[in-house]
Amino acid sequence: MEVILREDVPSLGKAGQIVKVKPGYARNFLFPRNLAYEATEANKKRIAAEQAAQQAKRASEKGEAEAMAGRLGAVLVVLKAKSGDEGKLFGSIGANDIAAALEKLGHVVDKRRIDLEHPIKAVGEYSVPLKLHHDVTARLRVAVQPA
Repeated sequence: MEVILREDVPSLGKAGQIVKVKPGYARNFLFPRNLAYEATEANKKRIAAEQAAQQAKRASEKGEAEAMAGRLGAVLVVLKAKSGDEGKLFGSIGANDIAAALEKLGHVVDKRRIDLEHPIKAVGEYSVPLKLHHDVTARLRVAVQPA
């Protein structure tokens, strides 16, 4: 039986592909989970329309992410933390702290989008990557000053 995949299915294929599967697999697994359609002409047209809509949505999301990256590239986030004589912090600054500081500045960014490898543990200026979209990464300047 030939089916058209609506979504990526591991070890079977990518969305939009026409694949041949056993009828029981299609009937009992793919169809009930809306992962595939039967490969008819009408369904081929339906999948083409869905893919066009998804591409338009992805393009608009990427455009919004690029605009936000431009705005965030000019922002300097200043955080104050208690530190010792040598500039080492008594704690650390993580993604939560950076997200809260950004929110105070009027830029709402999910903390999971802040791609901080290790928490910041010293006074100084850092460049922190923000993963805004699959293809768009912004650099945020973060300055840590002693309190």
